[in-house]
This record gives sequence, C-alpha cells and structure tokens, in this order.
Amino acid sequence: MLYTMKEVHETIRMIEAENLDIRTVTLGVNLLDAPNRSSREAFCEFVYNRIYSRAKHLVEFAQAVEDKYGIPIVNKRIAVTPIAIAGAALKTPEDFVAVARVLDKVAEDCRVDYLGGFTALVHKGATQADMMLMESIPAALASTHRICSSINLGTTKDGLNLDCIRYMGGIIVDLANRTPNALGCAKLVVFCNAVEDNPFIAGAFHGVGGGDVVLNVGVSGPGAVRAALERLKAAGNMNSISDIVETVKRVSFKITRAGELVGREVARMLGDPVRFGIVDLSLAPTPAMGDSIGDILELMGLESTGCPGTTAALAMLVDAVKKGGAMAAANVGGLSGAFIPVSEDQGMIEAVKRGSLTLEKMEAMTAVCSVGLDMVAVPGDTTASTLSGVIADELAIGMINNKTTAVRILPVPGAKAGDLIDLGGLLGTLAVMPVNRFSCQNFINLTGNIPGPIHSIRN
Repeated sequence: MLYTMKEVHETIRMIEAENLDIRTVTLGVNLLDAPNRSSREAFCEFVYNRIYSRAKHLVEFAQAVEDKYGIPIVNKRIAVTPIAIAGAALKTPEDFVAVARVLDKVAEDCRVDYLGGFTALVHKGATQADMMLMESIPAALASTHRICSSINLGTTKDGLNLDCIRYMGGIIVDLANRTPNALGCAKLVVFCNAVEDNPFIAGAFHGVGGGDVVLNVGVSGPGAVRAALERLKAAGNMNSISDIVETVKRVSFKITRAGELVGREVARMLGDPVRFGIVDLSLAPTPAMGDSIGDILELMGLESTGCPGTTAALAMLVDAVKKGGAMAAANVGGLSGAFIPVSEDQGMIEAVKRGSLTLEKMEAMTAVCSVGLDMVAVPGDTTASTLSGVIADELAIGMINNKTTAVRILPVPGAKAGDLIDLGGLLGTLAVMPVNRFSCQNFINLTGNIPGPIHSIRN
C-alpha cells in the first residue's frame, strides 16, 4: 500500500485533532480441533493452550504497529469458535461456566481487552449444548471480566426462533440482577443474521468457515467525519446532498486505508498461520466530545437527533461510508456501516435527554444502519416478556431486510426512565429510556419459529 505525503499529513491531522483511531484489532482463533471435547478438564486445557499460543504476542505487536505509524489502536481482542459448537460434548451448564472462566484467564494472560465467542447459533433450533450455554450466561458473565457472549436468534432464510427469543428475555433479566447497574448485559448481544467476521464486541466470534487464525480490523472515525463536515459548512460549501456525500466518502476512504495498513502489518508480525481477514468500515462513536454519530446527523441540518428526517440522514451517511471505504480496501466485511450505541455516543445521550430520541425512533433508525438497538438502558422493572418483544421486533427488521440487526439492552435494577448512570470508559453513560407499557406476553408465549420471508427463497 503506497501513501502520498498529502495522505500522511491528513491522517496525522485526523489522529491528533479529530479522534481518529483503529477501534480494534481482533484475532479469530479456531477451536474445532479439540482432541477431547467430552472431558471438561481436557477441553479447558486445550482451549487455554490453543488461544495463548496464537494470541500471546497480539498486544505486543499491535503496540509496535501503533508506535511505528502513530495510529492509536484502542482495543486488542480475541474471538473464538462459538463455544456451544466447540464444546458441544460438555455435559452441564456448570461446564460452560468453567470454560468461560478459562477463557477469561487466557484473555487476562494475553492482556487483551475482551474475548468474544461465548456464543450459540440457534436461529433454526437449539441443541442441548446451545441450551446449556444460554442457561450458563448469567453465571458466566457475572463471574468473569473480559468474556462477551452472543446468541444468533434468526436469519432471513430460517426466520426467528421465538422459543429462544422468549428464553433470552429471562436470561437478560437474570444477568442484570447479578451485576451492578446491569453491567453484565453490556457484554451480551442477540442477533439476526450474525456475521462470522465481526471484530466488534460483544458480537465477535470466529466463524466455522474462517480458517485457523485470522486478524480482522474495526475502524472508527466519527470525529474525522464530523470535522470534515464542519470545514465544509464553514467554507459555505454545504449546499447540497452531493456535497455531504462526497465529503463523507473521501474521509471514509482515508480511514479505511489506515485500518487496512494497520491490520496487514499486525498480521504480518504475528506470522504464519495468521492471515489478514477484513476491515469493518463501521463508524464507531465514543463518549468523547465530537466523536458522535448524533453530532454528524445534526451537522447535516437536523435540530436534534431523532426528529423527522433522522432515518433518511442516517441512511445517507451509512451509504456514503460504505461507498468510500469499499474503494480503499481489498477485503471489506464485518458489519460495515454506522453504530448508534446510545450510552457510547454523547450526541445520542443528549438527544435522549431532550426527548427527541425514543426507543421506537431508534428501532426505525436501525433499519438503515449497522447492528441495532445497542447499549440501550430501560427501567429495571421491565418484564422479561417485554424485553423479548423488543428483541423480536428488532430482529424482524433484520430478517425482512436481509441485514444484520441486534439488541444489547440493559434493564437497570432500580432505575426509572430519565435516570442517568455512568458506566465509565468506552461504555459511557446510560440514559434510561421509557418502554411501551402495554403487554406482548401472549404473543411471546406462542411456540415455534416465525418463518423467513418469501423473498428468502432464492434457489
């Protein structure tokens, strides 16, 4: 990859003044070849040794690349084969909790921030191992620090598994009650159409088709996009949609170039059998001032994020990011769009406080952006069936539109709508949002799968 001096100077400016960083380098590790999966002790020993042997130098080499290029890499992470698959021969939920603690230990020893892959794929049905893993989630996440869990509950082709959606509502309530401020729920996400090469937490796992070891990169950059639009506006050149789109495309191109450069270099340093995978183009906000998707939308002309026009503006932003980034990288994947995690985006938090951004408007916005209802806090007395209903609604958007959607929701014990709860760090501040008070329990209690849409039949 060849860079001009102009690109180098622009990248330095984005790093120093506009919050540009590489959000994560995530090393995916295959666990399918465990020689003895039925013995908990033997499986745990294999898991630790396999991950440590592959990832022990990840942080060291990532830091070396940071120093070499001056581009911050905020998180270093590991993703593993879904544990419900790799550990399918385990016998009890307690076995899965034990595996989670071993995963936490190896993540600590490798000095990574998080490890994803405490995962089950139940979109069409659940095996005994899937059910045991889901049952173990509250104990596993409450007793670990770095482990993240994800459950794929639907796909466009197979529909939605309503039985497991119902079950996960109860799991979320249980987990919320076991951890302060429902913090454990920040490490749990449920999906429709989960992707196998997602480098972002909490949904990262190493897909069974991903090979032995692969390094994926997630970029950031809302601050750089915001700054570019501010310069455009200050110069009096923000006069049309095309002006905005072309500006976002150019910035996305530069951000993605930096991401691929970093990813390929870290993969090269790790050496065989590690190969470089993909760049995820998603704009990922942080609680830092100016690093907000909400702020970008308001720069486009919205009075407050959530007002009429928000979904259209967000759709335009996501499309421009994808078009610009796709031209900059040989391998684009993951989720690739714009994240709208409420607690991690200062502009979104302010919109919730003003009353312009509601849960229902968030749901509409997720039809056009990456993922879904992310880091959304709701009152602590929200029932399990209501949580399941929120999940079903959000995942139905993904199923019908053939896109990834997800829910990461925190029912904070004792909290009421309007409360603000500081989680600190990249998790930011929870703004507790009101939930529709009418019940969906009779619907959620129906058994079976919601069928996939007719347009999923493509053969």
